[in-house]
Amino acid sequence: MADWIAVPLLGVGCLVGVVLTAVKLPGTWLIVVSAGFYGWATGWGRVTLVVMAVLVGAALVGEAIELVASVLTARKVGATRQAAWGGLIGGFAGMFVFSLPMPIIGTIAGAIIGCFVGAAIGELTARRKLSQSTKVGFFSALGFVLGIVAKMMVAFAMAAVLLTAVVCSGPSQGTIATLPESSETTMVP
Repeated sequence: MADWIAVPLLGVGCLVGVVLTAVKLPGTWLIVVSAGFYGWATGWGRVTLVVMAVLVGAALVGEAIELVASVLTARKVGATRQAAWGGLIGGFAGMFVFSLPMPIIGTIAGAIIGCFVGAAIGELTARRKLSQSTKVGFFSALGFVLGIVAKMMVAFAMAAVLLTAVVCSGPSQGTIATLPESSETTMVP
């Protein structure tokens, strides 16, 4: 595939990946798939297996950060295990139950509300203190938002690494065909 087609497609894949990450969808994995497609289509000249390994590692780190950010933030204020599980389950359930009637943003808002409610209910059932459960719910929701922001930063970094590897390297192996030079000279009579 020619670079004039592949590079813009790769840029679009990276942009869409970052946007999907912002709305809690697997955008980092879209960046990895875009990189793999570009590498395959251009003969693995610019996007090497090392670049692919770095991208996959970064995507895994982003997933881990997003999963544990809410739990760790809530645990910092003394949340119980029930509150941690409640925040996690509430965040996922809130994407559907509390989703506001606004495309994309409503789903995120619903997840934040669900995280708050789930953690607060979990803490309330464990300790029966309303002030502590409200505090835990707030910090769980804050951690949820911080997890989204951290994963977006990972997605931006992945896109930057990928696009730098493509734009700042020499020609791709599969895109430019050259004729071999001959050391013999032929004379035409």
